[in-house]
This record gives sequence, structure tokens and C-alpha cells, in this order.
Amino acid sequence: MSPMKLCVPGDKLCSVEDCIPGTGVYLRHGYIYSSLAGYVLRKNEGEELPVISVVRETEAQLLPDVGAIVTCKVTSINPRFAKVHILYVGSTPLKDRFRGTIRKEDVRATEKDKVEIYKSFRPGDIVLAKVISLGDVQSNYLLTTAENELGVVVAHSEAGAQMVPISWCEMQCPQTHVKEFRKVARVQPEYLQA
Repeated sequence: MSPMKLCVPGDKLCSVEDCIPGTGVYLRHGYIYSSLAGYVLRKNEGEELPVISVVRETEAQLLPDVGAIVTCKVTSINPRFAKVHILYVGSTPLKDRFRGTIRKEDVRATEKDKVEIYKSFRPGDIVLAKVISLGDVQSNYLLTTAENELGVVVAHSEAGAQMVPISWCEMQCPQTHVKEFRKVARVQPEYLQA
């Protein structure tokens, strides 16, 4: 596929005799001009002449890939798995919403048979996870937190305060001092914001 041509507002794209104007363009004195900064798109939609448009972004967007570290928000839990919405791939926010699943056996690397989802995640928790399998239209991305660096990074207590990690499996509310079980991520220094 040839690289797409970039244009800025006011660029003359072609004559009206060569193309039909689409979105992101305007007509003036028999020529089609760009009204946006973006990529020039020519599509043949069954007409004699191609339709010329300008789009702000390419159609391709960043997708979660196997091995990618993703930031997600827990939406629901049950005894077998936690359902999440993937918010970021690495440090890049996603435009579309992708769903993921963290199965009971993918929560931690050891003692997999003793894992209890409600002691690992709660709805609303922000979790760092790794993609282990790609999803399709019906299913979700399969995610794992079975590494020390993966797990819950932000959680809120019932009092509404952001909890503080006190061990690899517990977080504490700074207001009420109530402890709650979580699969806590050991955040690496390069991810800490100053």
C-alpha cells in the first residue's frame, strides 16, 4: 500500500473533472481544495469518478497485541474471572473500548488453585495486565496479572479514599485504616510520576 498523501487547509487536490468532492474538502473555481489538515483519501464507489476526501487520521488504530502491557478498569467480577475495559496500551490511550477478561488461573503465577477473584480485584480498580491472547467479535482479550509488576495499581475503599498498598496482597484505606485484599502490582520506578 502506498503511503497516504498529507495535506493542509487550502491545498489544491484536483480538478472537478477528475474527482467528486467528499468530506473534508470544498469546491472553488472548478477545483477541489482541502479544508482540513490530514490525509488525502480517494475511493471509487461505483461511480465513474473517484470520491476525494480528507481525513484527520489514518484508519488504522493501535490495538492491544499479545505481550503488550495494558491498563484496564475492572467492570465486574465473578468467582471464575474479572471483566475489564482496556483503557491504555502502554502509555497510549485507546479511542475505542476493548473488553478483556482476567481468568482465575491467570491472576498469579503460584498457587493458582487458591486464587479467589474477590480477594484480587473489585469493580472500579485500575489494573496493569499483559495480553496473553487476542479477542474477536464475540470474545474478549485474555489478560494475565501473573507477574510481580502486574496487578491493581489504583483502588478506592468503601469510604471513597484511594487505598495504599501495604503488601503484595493487601491495600489499606488511609482514612478508616480498613484493610482489603487485592493482587497488588509492584510498580516499577520508571512508571512513577514525579
